[in-house]
Amino acid sequence: MSVDVIRDGGVLVATLNRPEKKNALTSAMYRGLRDALIAASADEGVGAVLVTGAGGAFCAGNDIGDFLAENRAQGEGARTGAGGEFIRTLARFDKQLVAAVEGAAVGVGTTMCLHCDLVYAAPSARFAMPFVNLGLAPEAGSSMLAPRRFGLGVASEMLLLGEAVDAARAREIGLVNEVVAAEALKGHALAKAKALAAKPRAALMASRRLMRGDAEALYAHMEEELVVFARLLKSPEARAAFEAFAGRAKG
Repeated sequence: MSVDVIRDGGVLVATLNRPEKKNALTSAMYRGLRDALIAASADEGVGAVLVTGAGGAFCAGNDIGDFLAENRAQGEGARTGAGGEFIRTLARFDKQLVAAVEGAAVGVGTTMCLHCDLVYAAPSARFAMPFVNLGLAPEAGSSMLAPRRFGLGVASEMLLLGEAVDAARAREIGLVNEVVAAEALKGHALAKAKALAAKPRAALMASRRLMRGDAEALYAHMEEELVVFARLLKSPEARAAFEAFAGRAKG
């Protein structure tokens, strides 16, 4: 599955562990993340979830081969596949989410950070949402969350131009809470997650709901994104982009 899940006190730690592919997500990994969130929701002893990656990378987005195979098998893979299941679970998750990011955070590697309450990054972190470059539309609620978080101008740079931002710029625009040396990153993020988990649970969760607004409005927006994403996935532009990517991978 390549998602390692452990319990550390009141924190459930989910580590993406496919470093040879920069932790690009397969359908099995999406299900592992989904199951981790479901388990955290059901466990009264868990107050926070920390997501991180192994091998100096956070998440390089979808594993393109796995994603295309699932889409061919299901016909509407973008809407009904494991990725869709994960982001729907993410939208309705009501406990605290923390991310520790090193290296690549591409596509869903960045959009899942928009759902996190706290994000800590090593200097090597690089965030990108290049959906338009692939002939696709944003996913995981990013077309709502990014303008809300960064303002329309910066969101346009990231979502329309597809420009990447480094850790310092991510801190400046409010995507990252703090830039931390790589060797201290995971320990620092875990300590912050434990600090959240130790706080009065009802007050913490209520505060999170009040800060983040209506989860069902976000969920509905994500469903609209998935419809558009699935339609664009069949476009000539998307097919050409994926074929070019596959050619580079073989080369």
